[in-house]
Amino acid sequence: MSIANFLSLAWQSLLSRRATALLTILSVALSVALFLGVDKIRRSAEASFEATISGTDLIVGARSGQINLLLYSVFRIGNATNNISWDSYEAVANRPEVEWTIPLSLGDSHKGYRVLGTNGSYFQHFEYGGGRSLSLAEGGRFNAPDDVVLGAAVARELNYSLGDEIIIAHGLQSVSFAEHKDDPFTVVGILAPTGTPVDRTVHVSLEGLDAVHADFPSATLVRARAPAVDEAMSGDDYKAESITAFMVGLKNRALVLRLQRDINTYEDEALLGIIPGIALAELWSVVGTAETALLAISGFVVMTGLLCLLTAILTSLNERRREVAVLRAAGAQRGHVFSLLIVESALVGFIGALVGAGFIYGGLGIAGPIIEGRYGVPLANLGPSLYDLMILGGVVGAATLLGAIPAWRAYQNALSDGLSVKL
Repeated sequence: MSIANFLSLAWQSLLSRRATALLTILSVALSVALFLGVDKIRRSAEASFEATISGTDLIVGARSGQINLLLYSVFRIGNATNNISWDSYEAVANRPEVEWTIPLSLGDSHKGYRVLGTNGSYFQHFEYGGGRSLSLAEGGRFNAPDDVVLGAAVARELNYSLGDEIIIAHGLQSVSFAEHKDDPFTVVGILAPTGTPVDRTVHVSLEGLDAVHADFPSATLVRARAPAVDEAMSGDDYKAESITAFMVGLKNRALVLRLQRDINTYEDEALLGIIPGIALAELWSVVGTAETALLAISGFVVMTGLLCLLTAILTSLNERRREVAVLRAAGAQRGHVFSLLIVESALVGFIGALVGAGFIYGGLGIAGPIIEGRYGVPLANLGPSLYDLMILGGVVGAATLLGAIPAWRAYQNALSDGLSVKL
């Protein structure tokens, strides 16, 4: 009997018991979807986090914890425990081993999007995705205190374009009653998409951010009194009173540990310097236990789905004794019956795995933008991968092996077992 005949017979057998078969396929599909979903979200989030920043040797902020500093300075999650003085920033920035620094000032928002005060070094030196630099899709960088450069997601979701005016608010709520209505900013640039929290950030100059918090009635007055700013808005000429954190790039990365030690033992102010890669590793070690637990639960769910498959086939075996006997009477050998039930089990596992994969790819395709929009964490690599194919192959293989149990029982039944009348 050919493989095509086996498949045809197995398919017809499933159709004759379509209600049971559909429930069994659904149980396998849901278990596969859960397992793939947990693993894919974990891998995607980890890849997205690792691609958010590159080329930065140290991040410096007020002394707290390195995970907290990493989250609020890079991922715009959470808040700083304290600001750091500009004098401390300059003390580090002027060290001979430091090549560049990027000051960061946080604390304001615009309709739920974080506002970042910085200078031209941000556009010049910030890198993501393994060395890619920021680029502008429209307009240019800010060169006046009331200029603002939007991340791609901010401009897209709020439908902003060049020349629009926006109002920033104190605090991080999406609806705020502490808006700086007298100090509007004008959109002069929109960044190209990066797939990082940069896309969900509103960028203004340190000078402009200080202006809206000053006692002057408007940023216009501050701009009129402020010294001229060069085209790149390097920001080196402007000194803020304090900032939230800053990024550091070194001329020689071999000196990073020495500089980190000097920063962490800085006597004039309680500072903390972290290495982004090490902080990320600590972050994943913290969530690693939860990841392992979720994967273990998902694995047990897959086993449960496969056991449902085995139970369904074993339960139906008594009902199919006559069917098997008719096949034997028509010339099918015991080996044919054995192979038929294995193929049927493999077919259920294959269909269930495909349906489960379809569930998760479709679900993540819909949920990905929602997660990015709500939490600012894009999910990367959501499509099929070699690992996914290995998981699906493992499910089909396990279903095939489990099918050998009812197949062996059917193999042992005599021809007369299904044709005799049971009283």
